[in-house]
Amino acid sequence: MGFHTFDADRAAKLEDPDRFRFCSREELLAGLDPNPDDRIADLGSGTGFYTRELAPLVDTVEAVDVQAEMHELLREYGRPANVSQVTADVADLPFAADALDGAASTMTFHEFATPDSLAELHRVLEPGARLVVADWTATGSGEDGPPVAERYDAADAESLLADAGFTVREAADRLETLFVVAEA
Repeated sequence: MGFHTFDADRAAKLEDPDRFRFCSREELLAGLDPNPDDRIADLGSGTGFYTRELAPLVDTVEAVDVQAEMHELLREYGRPANVSQVTADVADLPFAADALDGAASTMTFHEFATPDSLAELHRVLEPGARLVVADWTATGSGEDGPPVAERYDAADAESLLADAGFTVREAADRLETLFVVAEA
């Protein structure tokens, strides 16, 4: 896969409410099934579009992004008080083992999905914690999102997650996206 990060100069596109047609707030929350005292990571949080959807429902959201520029934009768009900004690669998360009650990756899995990153993610999630992945699928048309050659399909994502120790509860390719719910 060709790993890359989203161009921060195009970040305003990440705030388009039309993104909910690819992954709705309700779908993301149903997959995570968060408790009010949970500490959740938003992996590849970008401008905080989905971070702000998670924040009112949990104790803490760790907005993880490898680009400091994205954290600046999250502050500009409005960072909720219970959101901590973490500049880190998913392969090197600054959390203790079993520190997180859940994690979500919306349209970013293709940017970090390596065996090392997924093993690190498994390390920081407590046993039974859910990981929700909504990303562009390799079976899609490529009209939206990254080039098809840079994407995974649901079967590939499921295999990568299983190899990292996750139990996949749901995995499906949809028209343009894949959706996976897994447990550590």
